[in-house]
Amino acid sequence: MADAVQTARRGHLLEVVLDRPDRRNAFDGAMIDGLAAAFADVGDARAVLLRGEGPSFSAGADLDWMRASVDLSPDENLAEGRRLGALFAAVDGCPIPVVAAVHGHAIGGGAGLVACADVAIAAPDARFAFSEVRIGLVPATISPYVLARIGAAAARRYLLTAELFRAEEALRIGLVAGVADDPRAEAARLAEAIAMNGPDAVRATKRLIRERPAPDDLARLIAEVRSSDEGQAGLRAFLADEDPPWRSAPS
Repeated sequence: MADAVQTARRGHLLEVVLDRPDRRNAFDGAMIDGLAAAFADVGDARAVLLRGEGPSFSAGADLDWMRASVDLSPDENLAEGRRLGALFAAVDGCPIPVVAAVHGHAIGGGAGLVACADVAIAAPDARFAFSEVRIGLVPATISPYVLARIGAAAARRYLLTAELFRAEEALRIGLVAGVADDPRAEAARLAEAIAMNGPDAVRATKRLIRERPAPDDLARLIAEVRSSDEGQAGLRAFLADEDPPWRSAPS
């Protein structure tokens, strides 16, 4: 059986592809493990481009996987919950920015993945739903990321109604950062733009966005960055009107 998740290094970018098109990239054990492995070690890549093959980004949980879960014991269900929670934590905590290209449907855990990305671009016909309560489940593992992304007001509506909403609404509530006719191309453009920035500075900036350090820690951070090799090289290149050393093709 082919891997549920494919990865490929393209220059400074790491492309992570959900690759179960016949199942609309629905989550099962192989998909969860494949995604967790892809985000566990991104090496020296500077950005991740996350996308799905086939007609949808991800249609949520796989029916066969859900069917098998009916007979799990409480302890087995706890283990599965932790497994899924670790996946979303790995995507959200990826040390480099994650840019998602979303098309077709992003449902349940698929919409949760979108919430974990740093930037998401949707196709005009993309559809989203946090559908868990519709089948008597709870969006527990994705809720921290959804709340952080769209805020309590929008979360109260969409987590509780489980209704389907369009790309324009996803943009309005902040689930996605843009809508484009070719979301893959636009997501790749943004990922490439990120890759042209100082790689250490980008990683440090992602950490401060997530961790929100105290003012004194922020002062220490800017001092450390200004004194670093990358910071010094960037300042010198800027003052000399030259490209910094990192703005070149990878060897």
